[in-house]
Amino acid sequence: MRTGFGTSVERPRLRSVGAPPRQDGGRHPSPPPSPHRRVNLAGVDLNLLVALEALLAERNVTHAADRVGLSQPAMSRALGRLRGLFDDELLVRSSSGLVPTARSEQLAAELPDALNMLRSLLASRETAPGSWEATVNIDLPDHQALDLLPRLLPRLREAAPDVTVVTAPLGTRTLRGLESGSVDLAVGQLTTTPFGFYRRTILTDQFVCLLRADHPALQGGTPEAERLAGLRHVVIAPPALEEPGLVYDSVAMLEVPDPSPVAVQNTMAAAMLVAEADMVLTIPRRTATRIARMLPLAVTAPPAPLPAYELSLVWHERLHRDPHYAWLRGELAACLTPATGNTDARPLAGAA
Repeated sequence: MRTGFGTSVERPRLRSVGAPPRQDGGRHPSPPPSPHRRVNLAGVDLNLLVALEALLAERNVTHAADRVGLSQPAMSRALGRLRGLFDDELLVRSSSGLVPTARSEQLAAELPDALNMLRSLLASRETAPGSWEATVNIDLPDHQALDLLPRLLPRLREAAPDVTVVTAPLGTRTLRGLESGSVDLAVGQLTTTPFGFYRRTILTDQFVCLLRADHPALQGGTPEAERLAGLRHVVIAPPALEEPGLVYDSVAMLEVPDPSPVAVQNTMAAAMLVAEADMVLTIPRRTATRIARMLPLAVTAPPAPLPAYELSLVWHERLHRDPHYAWLRGELAACLTPATGNTDARPLAGAA
């Protein structure tokens, strides 16, 4: 700048007070780190939080060490590591001993809930049935629901009152449901399943025939095979799009002359039909015996030998180690007469 006297005076350069010279070539500086930055827990010793809990409660290194079972030097080292972890002194000396910093007081308010959550995550699960709250979905045949549920539900009501059982027919969706979680257990004649399923045999039964108690075929005692085979049969038909089960197939095995049996999907409907007409129903003995106590029906042997009826309990790997469902499987199996042979749970073909 020139003055009126012909001399030149250089204007001083201005600089912000307290701001260091730019060293980044003119680029805008990076924003400060967020106070809530994500911490890499892989590098954090969670035992330090237990030490911090004791230090904040005792405000004395020796007493805190005694509280958690550490030596005084070990607790002093833990305090040093905590100061580095939180970038704060946490506890400072005063005339009355150690006192918390503002950051330490904040931690004292938040730490108990955090530690309780960790302890809850790591604690053993409560497996007592009485504390279990759940809705259990079970797929099973209609005729087995008649026999099983009246035995199972009273047991659950006493031992696990907060467990609700929802049943649905056994069908083509069952295995997919077990895998996805929409079905928890399946009961039926399930002998081949994909990888990852377990099966336990819970009942071996025999097929019998039901007919009305005053049926002419019963006159004179046990009916002759020819007379019984000549009656029109009622069969339990599987739901649409499903393969016939053994109950349905049992009539075909009898080689009865009736070319067109009456097919219904509901077992009680079939039984009531038999009670009112000169017809016969072939079903497992346990179910037949229960129905015969409710309706005027008689139980008799089939006109020809039939294969044994083997009932299995099937579940997916996802629930195999769950203690609640393991207990429930035991209760369900206990409701039925034990099957002959080994009934231990075993993986099905291809299951791990």
